[in-house]
Amino acid sequence: MARDPRYDLLFEPVQIGPVTAPNRFYQVPHCNGLSNWAPSAVAEMRGMKAEGGWGVVCTEVAEIHHSSELHPFPSLPFWDDSDIAQMSLMPEAVHEHGSLAGIELGHFGIAAGNRWGRTPVLGPSSVPTFESAEPFHSKAMDKTDIREFRRWHKNAAIRARKAGFDIVYVYCGHALSLLGHFLYTSINSRTDEYGGSLKNRSRLLREVLEDTKEAIGDSCAVALRFGVHEFTYDGGPQFDGEGREIVEMFKDLPDLWDVNVSDWSRDSDTSRFSDEGFQEPFVSFVKTVTDKPVVTVGRFTSPDTMVSQIKRGVTDFIGAARPSIADPWLPRKIDEGRVDDIRECIGCNVCVSGEWSYSPMRCTQNPTVLEEWRRDWHPEKIPPKKSEDKLLIVGAGPAGLECALAAGRRGYDVTLAEARSELGGRVTLESAMPGLSAWARVRDYRVYQLQQMPNVEIYLESQLDAEQVRDFGFERVAIATGAHWRRDGVGRHHSVPVSGWDQANVFTPDDIMRGVMVAGPVLVYDSESAYMGSLIVERLVAQGHDVVLVSPTGQIAGWTLYTMEQPRITARMYEMCSSVLTDCQIASISTDSVSLSHIWSGEERTVPAGAVVLVTSRLPEDALYQALAAEPDILESSGIKSVDAIGDCVAPHLIAAAVHSGHRYAREMDETIQETPFKRDGTIWSSYAGG
Repeated sequence: MARDPRYDLLFEPVQIGPVTAPNRFYQVPHCNGLSNWAPSAVAEMRGMKAEGGWGVVCTEVAEIHHSSELHPFPSLPFWDDSDIAQMSLMPEAVHEHGSLAGIELGHFGIAAGNRWGRTPVLGPSSVPTFESAEPFHSKAMDKTDIREFRRWHKNAAIRARKAGFDIVYVYCGHALSLLGHFLYTSINSRTDEYGGSLKNRSRLLREVLEDTKEAIGDSCAVALRFGVHEFTYDGGPQFDGEGREIVEMFKDLPDLWDVNVSDWSRDSDTSRFSDEGFQEPFVSFVKTVTDKPVVTVGRFTSPDTMVSQIKRGVTDFIGAARPSIADPWLPRKIDEGRVDDIRECIGCNVCVSGEWSYSPMRCTQNPTVLEEWRRDWHPEKIPPKKSEDKLLIVGAGPAGLECALAAGRRGYDVTLAEARSELGGRVTLESAMPGLSAWARVRDYRVYQLQQMPNVEIYLESQLDAEQVRDFGFERVAIATGAHWRRDGVGRHHSVPVSGWDQANVFTPDDIMRGVMVAGPVLVYDSESAYMGSLIVERLVAQGHDVVLVSPTGQIAGWTLYTMEQPRITARMYEMCSSVLTDCQIASISTDSVSLSHIWSGEERTVPAGAVVLVTSRLPEDALYQALAAEPDILESSGIKSVDAIGDCVAPHLIAAAVHSGHRYAREMDETIQETPFKRDGTIWSSYAGG
């Protein structure tokens, strides 16, 4: 198909200093949970985006010096010339497809930990560090330190050019950079020429920009990534104050302005709290100030929104991190007139959770991310089938839908049977909860693709038993029947059922999501500590109920620290609930109240409750799988070669894990799989081996 002429604007080349971007699609710097732990995997992931049409592809923050390290977080050291060879893998992969490669040089300043090298943390003044709960303080940089920092940055820029990068960043954003810390009045209490007035506090930023331009500006573009508005920390720039003043002061100095808001949690805001293009009110002023090209972000997935941003003078480039992860081929699909095939980002921040949990980046929409090199998984290409076996998938939740899609693309004849009257399973239920409507894209993308495939048949309201499965004549059977929330309260904090769990006033999240009405006041007990408990509260409050939220942990929704939502969820819970009780465990439930016990003191209290919702843990819906697997001889006589459980039916997890499980099953059908099913690479594995 031909590209829609309305989108021609997105494919215009744009000059950035001495280099030219082939189009306006710009993958801004983003982390990945691996960095130098697996450089080949990361390079292949970036190269895949270039293959998919992103005109500029950037690294995450590359540390310019050993005094800026985040151990044990996976990070990207670019400390000396020995790092050049490894770093060059990324631009090589990107250049292969005609795109520009950018590197984000940075120093974390007081956000560093420096546990590995045991080097003092550096800052404009001596203050407690951001990164650690330990009693670390920064060293107040003297003039020698400042001169050394400038030298480190200049040398790193020269190394970047040697490694083959086209765009070299100066990083001053997210409250995570030393250059930014000099700007913050709450951090910089200096009285010399680097403190006090904004001109003085921004002096080091100007010097580093000028140093970088002088060193490499003849052949590499120099970009400034700048947080124009600080939401979280005191004394930072504001878009209608010092943020604007800095852009005005430096408007012609960098070759490109990459502007956003801070801190990182607000720059990568989830769909639960913001819509597409949410940063526009804060960053749109930049193009009115400078004639240099500008890149902004806003979780862009719609090409119409993208064109609007450019035509209205908000930006020159469509910046993206998360949308480029969800669909590395987003630009190519627009170019080829396949807009309906875009796998849109749902803004869940599961990708971010990988970084915070020291693990490879994941994506709910894209199961192939960071599997490109280690499993040889391409996001848009899949090997053809190797047999004429027919596949029956029981259950059309995220695992079943993805399995059907991947197996169908391989050419297998697939039948998908769903017991309920609608597709999507837990995705359909959860996307109807407050703020999660974008999550329905996980279902909608797959259903649309399956509807185009003549070799895939879908049957709704098809509750199957073991005998029916055996009688159908399929050689392969995948059971994707999902999981259900436990009613008895067993979970991380209760190894045995809660006393009183079997009363009529006790409910589960499944009940609430399926529309069961309850009588208040309601006590929501969240011992899972992820996102579901707070969603249940929002649903019940919207229905007019008085709600008490109880957590056996010291935090509300503690897991959502990984998705960077926890502070905002906590604030919302305190706004909505009549009471929020932490460090409290259920002792027993009665018909009109709940007895609570404080985790540490043992103090007991009774809370009135007409209804109790237990958000504790889930159990696999694996009865059908167990019934089939228990009789292998009958399976064989029925012509069934294999029966496998996938997704939550194996082990309840995130939706992203269910999608990955379904995809992996389809990829591995009729393939020879090694005992270790993926390649290993990088310094992490050699260190484990004692290297």
